[in-house]
Amino acid sequence: MTDRVPASGTVHWIGAGLSTGSGLAGLCRTAGRVLLWHRTEDRAAEALAGLGLTGRAEPRALTDPAVLAAALEPGDVVVSMLPAPEHAGLLAVCVRARAHFACSSYVSPELSAHAEAARAAGLVVLTETGLDPGVDHLFAHSLIGRARARVGEHTPASYRLTSYCGGVPAVPNDFRYRFSWAPLGVLGALRSPARYLEDGAEVTADRPWEATRPLVLDGETFEAYPNRDSVPFVAQYGLPAAWTPRTFVRGTLRLDGWLKAWEPVFEELTTGDDERIAALARRLAAAHPTTDADRDRVVLSVSLTVDPGEGRPWTGAYLLDLTGDAEESAMARCVSRPLALGVRHILDGSLRAGLHRAAGTAQRADRWLAELADDGLEFTLTLGQ
Repeated sequence: MTDRVPASGTVHWIGAGLSTGSGLAGLCRTAGRVLLWHRTEDRAAEALAGLGLTGRAEPRALTDPAVLAAALEPGDVVVSMLPAPEHAGLLAVCVRARAHFACSSYVSPELSAHAEAARAAGLVVLTETGLDPGVDHLFAHSLIGRARARVGEHTPASYRLTSYCGGVPAVPNDFRYRFSWAPLGVLGALRSPARYLEDGAEVTADRPWEATRPLVLDGETFEAYPNRDSVPFVAQYGLPAAWTPRTFVRGTLRLDGWLKAWEPVFEELTTGDDERIAALARRLAAAHPTTDADRDRVVLSVSLTVDPGEGRPWTGAYLLDLTGDAEESAMARCVSRPLALGVRHILDGSLRAGLHRAAGTAQRADRWLAELADDGLEFTLTLGQ
């Protein structure tokens, strides 16, 4: 097998959208050289100025993939903040240039198709290392490790694991939401069926909002619904075979009252075709934008209950609840800092060649969480029995 390509110390951060925040500033302190690539060099320079990074990172114009390819040296790290469908093409460029790759998005079949070539070339491919996916994985692995140590790897037990995340307005509005990313993407996610486990059985919600339930966190009521396909994460999280899932769901968190406020939207999602829904997305974007005066709030809750049937179940829960400020949105902080931490682990050589997610073990998750806490990302852990 090809040895891992040593990191050169140079980081290419591709894209300066809403999720680019203080994580980039952290890399400017630790990497030997940082380049920010955006649509034009002027836009990249503006983004750096907005982050207070003028002179600490180099602005570049990403006019064509060939321009980036020509700038890459073996061992460089490419961080993709581009839309998920563009990751695979960028990874292919990295493989040819012998550069490492990182992003915050889910592993797609297209990305996975290039991962083996990257591993064979001695390259790290780091994925699912943002907020959700990312910090949610860290919370889950940490809780599972703690429960395993307390309950026992081979002790028969049932368990309930829930993971909910949402970006919501810090100051609730009548619509109970503001759009900080493409409204069509929000609506598209709601049109996709959700698969999860409930009461020991597999359930598919063709209309995920119809499976919305109240969720009380730290005395505040939210609304939560399943999102995407939760079932594969049972295997990904490596729960003990002796434990039987009663509930396993990963989903989205919204403010209380969201279900009622969005009734007209749901009606259109049920009856409208693609053209009508695209038109709806444009209307919603105009009616409920996130402005410079608005502050966002990110809430992530991951909880685990393991019951060996002795009347004293083990319980644990992580809660992250952050509000943005004038300098940085909560979403940018929560996505960019974990991603930057992952890049630092590529730079220091602690990640081997091949495909990685934010965490694969409890030990690794606890290490990353400790480092994120040191970086100023605040969260709480509550343990029961």
